Amino acid sequence: MTSDKSRPLMIVEDDLALQKQIKWSLDRFESVTASDRESALLQLRKSLPAVITMDLGLPPDADGVSEGFKLLEQVMASDPDIKVIVLTGQNDQDNALRAVAMGAYDFFAKPFEPELLNLTVERAFRLFELQAENRRLQAMYQPDALAGLITRDPEMLRLCRMIEKVANSNATVMLLGESGTGKEVLARGLHMASPRRAEKFVAINCAAIPENLLESELFGYEKGAFTGAGKTTLGKIETANGGTLMLDEIGDLPFQLQAKLLRFLQERVVERVGGRQEIPVDVRIICATHQNLDALCKDGKFREDLYYRLAEIVIQIPPLRERLGDAALLAHAFVRRFAQEQNRSNLSLSEEAVRAIELHPWPGNIRELENCIKRATIMADGNQITCADIGLKSTTPDDVDASLDLRVIRDNAEKSAIIAALGRVNGNMLKAAELLGVSRPTLYDLMHRLGLK
Repeated sequence: MTSDKSRPLMIVEDDLALQKQIKWSLDRFESVTASDRESALLQLRKSLPAVITMDLGLPPDADGVSEGFKLLEQVMASDPDIKVIVLTGQNDQDNALRAVAMGAYDFFAKPFEPELLNLTVERAFRLFELQAENRRLQAMYQPDALAGLITRDPEMLRLCRMIEKVANSNATVMLLGESGTGKEVLARGLHMASPRRAEKFVAINCAAIPENLLESELFGYEKGAFTGAGKTTLGKIETANGGTLMLDEIGDLPFQLQAKLLRFLQERVVERVGGRQEIPVDVRIICATHQNLDALCKDGKFREDLYYRLAEIVIQIPPLRERLGDAALLAHAFVRRFAQEQNRSNLSLSEEAVRAIELHPWPGNIRELENCIKRATIMADGNQITCADIGLKSTTPDDVDASLDLRVIRDNAEKSAIIAALGRVNGNMLKAAELLGVSRPTLYDLMHRLGLK
């Protein structure tokens, strides 16, 4: 709790004698004063008061309440957390209640008891500070929208920043990447970082639903639209109204449905199967696929106009094998999660297993790694998971450690640069040395050390 003298209080009163009396009564607080609406708004921006005492009768309508209510409305619009204490006449209870309904904290009838006003102002300050502390704690412990994503790879971190930037817009986002790279995790993160986070996130896999059922799944159907349609049913698009719809494996969307989806994206209305009514829907679309949509467009299997509607923002997700250090990082995280589920808290990865994980290409990406670790936590006999438990070949320390040795990395880079330079100048040593920025004797020494002839 801050000291009284450091907490801003604003006194709005056009009667200068009464203004001085209120300021003297509340001298334990640091205060600023204003005598009309304009000067009060100026002090509001300048001093940022936490508590305001104000008279409703302000010039040029000192005998009425219009200026006072205008000021109260503007204060509440500027910062609803400011505590406003309204000072009214003895027989002015209706206006006092109206002020409270508009957001005022409390009201006092004039003439007022200084001790009671002091107590009310003190309570108003305490409430203001408690609410500010509550907001600070909520912000501190609010879960990260991308908390489900585990990475240290610079490219993945760049993609996270990109998702945070586009989250506040309504732009349609296309996520491209191999199967198992975490497209749905990123889609959910984008939804949670957006203003739509309080609404539904609905995902549908276009490849997992038979073609003859996909239209009714997406757009819904009216009662009696087909055999078995016993009641009107909302589609996934309507279900996600106000929120986010993820169309996974959009490359597998049947060609005849692509035109209907395009019309929805253009008009933002849907027609249920068997219906004639156009139903407006407000939904943000995120689509994902592992396929090459450019190639599908050229082959006539995917509508080009639909592609450009969906590809307002395109995010290419790299496979696990290209994410620096992520395989081992994810493996450790999966071990902690599954070991806890299996009540085996002492379980960990052996060094040999970590090296094997780093070297494996993981064609199934994160999904494959997760399944391997889950199986290993069940099958492991001791407290350490081995290569055999994961189903990988054992390795030697040199297999990975050599790739982390700076001397080896430097030698390989120098060797590649020299070979490329000699190739470019057709073996001319003088020109190669100039291209590499070294002298010819230095180039000969480097070639001798690296075993190049």
